Amino acid sequence: MLAVAHILGMMMAFFAVTFVMPMLCAIITQDGTFDDFAIAAGINVIVGLTIAGATRRYKRELKPRDGFLLVTLSWVLMSASAAVPLLISLPELSFTDAYFEAVSGLTTTGATVLTGLDQLPPSINLWRHALHWFGGIGIIVLAVAVLPLLGVGGMALYRAETPGPVKDEKLTPRITETAKALWLTYAGLTLVAVVALRVAGMGWFDAICHGFSVIALGGFSTRDTSIGYFDSALIELVLIVLMLVATLNFSRHFVAVRNRTLEPYRRDSEGKVLLLLLGFSVIVVTVLLTTTGQYASALEALRHAAFNVVSVATTTGFVSQNYDLWPIFAPVWMLFLSCIVCSTGSTGGGIKMFRTLLLARQAQREMKQLVHPSAVIPIRIGGQVVPERIAASVLAFIFLYFQTIAVLTFLMLLTGLPLVPAFTSVVASVNNLGPAIGITGPSGTYQVLSDAQTWICTVGMILGRLEIFSVLVLFTAAFWRK
Repeated sequence: MLAVAHILGMMMAFFAVTFVMPMLCAIITQDGTFDDFAIAAGINVIVGLTIAGATRRYKRELKPRDGFLLVTLSWVLMSASAAVPLLISLPELSFTDAYFEAVSGLTTTGATVLTGLDQLPPSINLWRHALHWFGGIGIIVLAVAVLPLLGVGGMALYRAETPGPVKDEKLTPRITETAKALWLTYAGLTLVAVVALRVAGMGWFDAICHGFSVIALGGFSTRDTSIGYFDSALIELVLIVLMLVATLNFSRHFVAVRNRTLEPYRRDSEGKVLLLLLGFSVIVVTVLLTTTGQYASALEALRHAAFNVVSVATTTGFVSQNYDLWPIFAPVWMLFLSCIVCSTGSTGGGIKMFRTLLLARQAQREMKQLVHPSAVIPIRIGGQVVPERIAASVLAFIFLYFQTIAVLTFLMLLTGLPLVPAFTSVVASVNNLGPAIGITGPSGTYQVLSDAQTWICTVGMILGRLEIFSVLVLFTAAFWRK
C-alpha cells in the first residue's frame, strides 16, 4: 500500500505539468484564471511531493495487485486534482459538481453540469477538453512511459489499464516503447483532427477543443448547443470520419502508419462489424425520420441521423439535434449501440465489439453442440482461436456489467428519480457516453440531478472507464490476502 502511495505522490506532482496548457491560454486570452491554475498546480506539486517523500523508502517494483490499486486510486485522486481549478474559478460550483465534471472529462464521458459554456473563460473550456485528451489514452499509459525514469517498472500498470480483454499484445518489444508509440499515434490523429476542423469552418480555439474531444471520443463542447451551434454539414461530416477513426483499435493505426499499409484494417474483424452495424443503423433511423416527417427531406434526415447515430454509438456524445423529439425507437436504439460498438483498444466505452463478437460466436457454438454434442468447436475471431480463458473472462465481465447497471439504476430509483432518466443516465455513465434520454438527454445537463444522484453517476463513470473488474477486484478478500 505504501509503495502505491509513493507512486501516487509522484504522479500527482507530475500531473501539475498538465496545468501549463490552460495557464498559457489564460495569458494569451487574459481571462483572469492564470492564478487559479497556478494555485492548483502548486497544490498538486506540494501534496504530491510530500506523499512521495514520506513513502520513499517503500519504493519497489510494482506487483499486479499494486497495478489495480494504483489505477483506481489514480483516477479518483487525479479527478480531485483536476477539479481544483474549477472550484476556484467557478465558486458557484459545489465540490460534488466540480468533481463530477472532472471525472466526466478524464473518463471521456462528456456529461456536464455546466451551463453557459459559450461564456466560460477560454482557459476553463480548454481545461475541460484537455481532460478528455489526457484521459482518452489514459493517464496510466502516460505514466508507463515516465515511471521507468523514476526507477519504477510499468508492466503491471499497463496490463491493468489497457482496455479490453486482449491485454498481452505488444506493438513493440518494450512496454515503454509501446506506450510512447500509442501516444505518438494519438497525438498525430489529434493534430489531423484540429486542422481538419479548422479547414471545415471552426475557429482555431473551437477546433482545438473539439479536436481534443473527438479523438478521445468525449462529448465536451465549447457551446451549450454542442455541434448544433455550428449548423454545418461539413463540420458534422468531418467529425463523423474522426469519430469512426477514433473508435477503431489504436494499435491498428500505429501498425498501418509504421508499415505503410492498410492491411491491419482489412484484418480488423471488430472494425468490419462495427462499420456494417453503424451503416445499417443510420439507414434505419433515416427511413424512420423520413417516414414520420421529422425533417423536410430525406437528405436532411440522413444528415442528422448519420451524425447523431455515430456520435452516440461511438460513446462520443456530441449532439446536433434534440433526438429526444425523434420517435422513441431511435434514441433507445442509439443508446443500445453505445453498449457494443466501440473497438477494443479504442478510447470508447461500453462492452466493446470484441466481447460482443465473442458472445455471438459462443452462442452459435452452443447451438451447434446441441445438434453435435461430441463436436469440438473452437471459437474464432479474425481467424484466430480465442482461448477458453478469455471466453470465460468475457462472460464474467458481461455479468458484472449488467449487474453494475442494475444496482446503480436501483440506487437512482431509491433517490426518487423516474425510471427512464434513472436507467438511461446510468447506462450513459457506465458506457462513458454523456447524454442520456430525458432530463439528462441532448437538451439537458446533469445539473438537474441531486448530489446523491450525481455521485451515483460519478461511480458509474469510473467503473465504466476502468472496465469494472479493475475496481471491483479491490473489494474482494482475495485481493487483500497475502
